[in-house]
Amino acid sequence: MRRSIVIGCGGYVPERVVTNEELSRTVDTSDEWIVARTGIRERRIAADNELTSDLGTRAADAALRDAGIDAGDIDLIVVATSTPDDTFPATATKIQANLGISGPPAFDIQAVCTGFIYALTTADSLLRAGQGNRALVIGAETFSRIIDWNDRRTCVLFADGAGALVLEAAEQPGDTATDRGILKNCLHADGRYRDLLYVDGGPSSTQTTGHLRMDGRGVFRHAVVNLAKVVQEVMDGTGLAPEDIDWLVPHQANKRIIDGTAKKLGLSTDKVVLTVDHHGNTSAASVPLALAEAAGDGRINRGDLLLLEAMGGGFTWGASLLRW
Repeated sequence: MRRSIVIGCGGYVPERVVTNEELSRTVDTSDEWIVARTGIRERRIAADNELTSDLGTRAADAALRDAGIDAGDIDLIVVATSTPDDTFPATATKIQANLGISGPPAFDIQAVCTGFIYALTTADSLLRAGQGNRALVIGAETFSRIIDWNDRRTCVLFADGAGALVLEAAEQPGDTATDRGILKNCLHADGRYRDLLYVDGGPSSTQTTGHLRMDGRGVFRHAVVNLAKVVQEVMDGTGLAPEDIDWLVPHQANKRIIDGTAKKLGLSTDKVVLTVDHHGNTSAASVPLALAEAAGDGRINRGDLLLLEAMGGGFTWGASLLRW
């Protein structure tokens, strides 16, 4: 069986650190209030001259170095982002140009916080279909550009960053118990809940960028239910059980949601990759950033079974099961 194997991983966060204490000087909040409700202590914010494509390029460079290959060896670039540099062209094409390559297909996917799972699934499908041998999958965001910094319900949550994986197609025996690579993906969406998490602007509707708006309680309620279901769905039929999982790598939105998902899986906290405390919610960048950190510090090793999951505006949600 042809599978997509991770051969490189990298991440990048901007230099500027914004702590909860700093935010409390401008909005009615406190470090205690933010930590108790979200688990976030600090986040990174892009410099004025840093674009989403710049962050994505830095993460891509790191992933390519980790893979030990050149950008010219890439056959496909898929970028997950809800904060593109421009309405068009795709941010993926700008990253492609930054990397000094041309020719391979490069396009964006927009599924908000689930974007990276959607991008990973898309790249995996194309590689397995024989549309190239190596893919660069990137999640990159500058959410600070669409935040209302007077709204304490959202400005304390979101942040900027980028993460990337290099996938390589390779033949595997076809046994989920031993195969490396992506074993299964599951994606979902339900547009009826648009008003619980959205941006109040866009080229067609208001001709403005708009700001992020969220009903936190509504999102939390749906996240706990949807993530529990999709996690079970991605395990079904694989012959694998939750106790086989070495690492849960969740979307880093809220520590309470992450803890709830781990509890439903019966996983101890020492099997969960948690970066929300120092990265905040970087939307489509959060899963690959968490992967880059855990792989970089030696927690994730070859042969480990990983479960990736995320939920975002739309609503969209999904999960991927892979062996590193």
